[in-house]
This record gives sequence, C-alpha cells and structure tokens, in this order.
Amino acid sequence: MSEDLKHYIRLSPQPTRFEPTSKSISVFYDEVRKQIFTVKGNGAAGVTVKGQDEASSCSFKMDDKGQVISLKFSPDMRILALQRTQRSVEFINFSAEGERTEYTQICKGKNHKLISFNWTSVNEVVFVTDHGLELYQITAEKKSLKLLKSINLSINWSVFMADSFLLITSSSAQGNVLTPFQFRLGTIFKLPKFDVELPPIPKQATNKPMLLERDVTIANIYGILYVVLLQHQPKGPGSKEAEIVLYQLQKESPAKKTDVLKLNMTGRFAVNVLDNLVIVHHQASKTSLLFDVKLVSSATNIGGINHHDPVLAPLPIKPVKLKVSGLPTAKGLEMRDVNVELYSPNWAVFPPHIIIDAKLGCLWMVHLNLEAIVTMITDKTHLIDFLLYRKDSKKVILSVIQSALSPGQQLGLATFAQIFDKFNTVCKSYLDHEQQNNAQTTDSSAKPAFNHYYTGGRVLIQQPDLYTHVLSPCSENKDIPYKFMVAVLVEYIRSLNQYHIPVQHFLYELVINTLVHHNCFYQLHQFLQYHVLSDSKPIACLLLSLESCYPPAHQLALDMLKRVSTANEEIVEVLLSKNQLLSALRFLRSVGGADNASARKFLEAAQNTKDTMLFFTVFKFFEQRNFRLRGNPNFVQGEHCEKFVKHFESLYGFDALGQVS
Repeated sequence: MSEDLKHYIRLSPQPTRFEPTSKSISVFYDEVRKQIFTVKGNGAAGVTVKGQDEASSCSFKMDDKGQVISLKFSPDMRILALQRTQRSVEFINFSAEGERTEYTQICKGKNHKLISFNWTSVNEVVFVTDHGLELYQITAEKKSLKLLKSINLSINWSVFMADSFLLITSSSAQGNVLTPFQFRLGTIFKLPKFDVELPPIPKQATNKPMLLERDVTIANIYGILYVVLLQHQPKGPGSKEAEIVLYQLQKESPAKKTDVLKLNMTGRFAVNVLDNLVIVHHQASKTSLLFDVKLVSSATNIGGINHHDPVLAPLPIKPVKLKVSGLPTAKGLEMRDVNVELYSPNWAVFPPHIIIDAKLGCLWMVHLNLEAIVTMITDKTHLIDFLLYRKDSKKVILSVIQSALSPGQQLGLATFAQIFDKFNTVCKSYLDHEQQNNAQTTDSSAKPAFNHYYTGGRVLIQQPDLYTHVLSPCSENKDIPYKFMVAVLVEYIRSLNQYHIPVQHFLYELVINTLVHHNCFYQLHQFLQYHVLSDSKPIACLLLSLESCYPPAHQLALDMLKRVSTANEEIVEVLLSKNQLLSALRFLRSVGGADNASARKFLEAAQNTKDTMLFFTVFKFFEQRNFRLRGNPNFVQGEHCEKFVKHFESLYGFDALGQVS
C-alpha cells in the first residue's frame, strides 16, 4: 500500500512560510482574514503580512511604542487595529497614496481591562473587556470612534467567529456560563446564555474544574452553529477519558447539548473542523480522530444525546517534509528536505482547519484524503453515506461504484439497491427543490446558482454521471458478465421509478443494446411486455432499427408508439415506411387525424408502390374526405396534388374522378 493510502489526514504540501518567532520577532494569526503577521522589533524593524493571496499580503513599518499584544486588519484592509496595552487599541489608516494616520481609543471604564477586540464590519469594532462589551463605529477620515452600544457583563474570556459575526463570552468563577452575542449593522443581539456541564469534582480534589478559552471553539457543521467544548476529566482513580461536547446554538432558547464525541484517550487535544467533519488531534499518541455527526452508523443515542465513536481508528497525519537551506555550494545554498515534527508542542491549531508552527515558520491547511478513506471503510453502504456528505467527493464516489462492478470486487444486487436508493434520495430532494424555486420565480436569471453541493449538504449523483463514468464503460468491459450488468441497470431503473424520477432514455438504450449484443431477444421481449423499459419515442425508434436482427421489434415499436399518446405522427411515418398505407389511414381515422393528413404524402407513397389498386383506394379516401369537409371532392391548389390527379386520369379515365359514393 502506498504511503498516501495509509493516512486520512494530510497537510498542504506547500505551507505558507514566514520568519520563525524569536526574541525580536513576534508572530500573530488573524482568524478573520486568515493572515499571519510577523512583527520585528515591535514593528519598528518591519511588519510582514501574509494572506491567502497577494491582495491580502503586504509589509510596512510602524513606531515602536511597546510590545504588541494583538493586531488585525479591517475586512477591507484600510485600517489596522493593534493592542499594546490592556486599556486601549491603536488604529492606523492605510491610504492608497501610502499616507498613514494614527489614533487611539481607550476603554470606556477607568478600571476596565481589555481582553480582546474583533472587527464586526469594515468600520465597526467590538472591545471585549472584563466588564462587558463596547461596540464602536470608526470614521477613518475624522480619526474618531463613536460608541454605538455597550453591555455590562463580567467576562473571563471570549471566542469569536467572523463568518457569523458571533461572539461567545465566558462568565462565573468556573467560566462555565457562556453568553452568545451576534453583531449586525451596529447592533448587538444577545442570545440566551447557557451553563456548560463540568466534570464532577473528586472528593480528594482541591481545585474546582475550570472551562478555559483554549478548550472552546465555534464551528459551523452542516449549516448549524455549535459551541464545541473539549472536556477533560479530573485525574485520579477511575477517571474517565476526555470527550468533546457539542452545544447547538438557538435563537429563542439556551444552547442545547446534542452530541458527544468519544475520544477514548486523555491528554492534550486540538480541534479542527473540515468539510463538516470534526478532526481531533491528540499530542501524546501523535494521532488524529475523525468524527461525523451525520453518520448514524457510528452513533448511539443516549437520553436524546448522540454519542459518536470515531469514523475510523486513530491514525497519524501523513508525514511532511520541508525544504530548508543546507550546505553552501558553488551555485549557492543547497536545499535539502527535512522531516517536520508532527503534533509538535509548538503547534497552534486555529479554526476551521489551520495549523501553525511559529518556531518553524510554517502555516498549513488541513486536508482530507478521501482516496485513503475509501480503502479503510469496508462497508460500502456506510462508505457511500460518508462520501455523500463530502464536498468534493463525486469523482471518488463514481470510482467506488466502478470498482464495485469489477470482477473480484463485485457487490451484491441488494447492496447496489441500497446505494442507488441513497443517490436517488438526494436527487429527489434536489428536483423538489428546483421545482419549488421554479414555482417561486419565472425569471431564470434570478434563480440561485446550484452546483453539486446543494443546501442538503450532500453530493448530487445524477443519471448522466453514472452513465458516462460507470455504467457505459463497464458495459463494454468483457470481464464483467453482461447478465450482472443488466441486473444492475434494471436495479438502478427500479430505484429511479421508486423515487418518481424520470428515467433518461440512454439508460433504457444501454439495457436494450446490451441484450441485443448478446442475442437475449426473449429477455428483451419480456422487459418490454412487462414495462420494465418504459414507453417512449426514442426507445420505439431504437426498436425499429433492430428489425433486421429481430423482426418482432417492428411490432413492439409500433405497439409502444400507440401507447405514447403524442406519437401519432411517428406511427404514421413507421407505417408509411413499411408501405402499410391503408393501416396508416385507418389509424389516422381512429385517432381523429384523417382531416389534417397530407394527401400529397400518401398519394406519393401509393404511387411509388406501383400498386394501382392501392393508389385507387388512397385517392378515393381523400376525395371522400374532401367532399365531407368542403362538399367538393376536388383537391384545392394548396395541396399540390395536380400530378396525382393526372396519374389517376391516366389509369382510370376522367369519368372516374369525383365519383364519391
């Protein structure tokens, strides 16, 4: 097995590099703009900012006014806010011309201690102090701040999620009273506070357990906001292992405890959230665990709370090498690869999926290795459940299905049935969603854009996907028994019908072509007779093309066209092509289409047969129609039947014209 398939977590191969921390260099990370700041000499020797692209990267210098505690750019990068003291925040305006102006804002209360600050919009910032919150509006041109709102509250610490402008504050002696606040357009919305359950205190313990900032994060998992808490159990005889508790935030009521992730270990942990998965890194064992709160197969409901086991056994992150300067050569310093110490004590883990080693000078993004996970989850139905919720998994899912059809790896039809039902559950939800959108708006440009990752959080596997990448290629694979392929195709059609999803004609064509290729005409006849293959014009046309190798296909096609209420023209064309003109006329009369039939088309077909009696019968049929419609048997000029009238005269004489009985 290759090294790639031994690890389900990997780090980005090209990390963001920056100067490592030292006595003269401080490193800061802004979770909002995802920027890393390298500050030399308190800014006097330079500040380097590295973001996700060039637009969010820059460098500058500032005066040394003391040690920097924190610094963050506004969302539009026009204002830099930095904290050097526990009483105030400095602001520096950055203009396009390169000019900079500075101003300072002090906390409102004289005895207030500034804990942190966060940007809530391009011109609004909130101060978090030990006495509460202070929301300010900045007018950069006037170098001034205006207090919009303040809230009095005893605060120990806070965590902030920029995507939702959500702040969680900690209060009480043990820090376990959490209050959520949301910021919008200069307003602070206070959500109901809630108490976090702390582990019971052993009798011999002297210190009460505390809820610390490092053990709390906010995460968006499957579109739901959670407060994610790491709960360590007190040390001692019979002590339990650590666990992660999820509290679901709610607008009208306190956050609700919904899920517990069982870590089955103790020690130091760090949490990332990636693609709706909770990834827990354990330093002592140097392994990571994977949790999926949607995966029913790994959960047990106890008292209304879902207790989750890891999706897979703990595994280490894939080893990482880093290029560093080596020995000097004639061409310069030789670059060499060195192994990175994984789960280093120097690691700092930031939401949602960032790992920083400040002493090494590297920032990595955490990635999921779906190809490795495919080899690790042996139950294919559970694997499909897992993959359907992963954002970029369509290609992997189709590969799994293709492998499941290959000799030596083939799954049973019952398993395929379950998998197809899972695909079509998502597909049906999508089609209903589309129908609802179409009903709400007639302007297609106003419809929300949709890719394969829609609001239900699952990947959409549709008929063209399976046909193009799996079913069609596999049907051409001679190593796969054709009977098995037909059975799988029929099972997929069964599932589509069960979910009331219209079956695309190319699936029926694949079934028919496979059966014909192996001379299974009796089975084809049975499928058509018992409507395993639904009636449609394209299928009828395909059957007509098979008449040379299977003569009954012509009548099967004709019967199918008759059942398709909108196929009258096609039926007439088929009968004309077989020179069955009288049958075509009888059919038109039975469906009320004789009055609109083209006399020229029928008379030309009759003349081409060289059968004079047939020509006479057809000619008289249309004379009678003309008399019934217009009271005159003659053809009007627009019907272009003059040459057929002359041909009739040459055969039967002028007196035979217009004799309508």
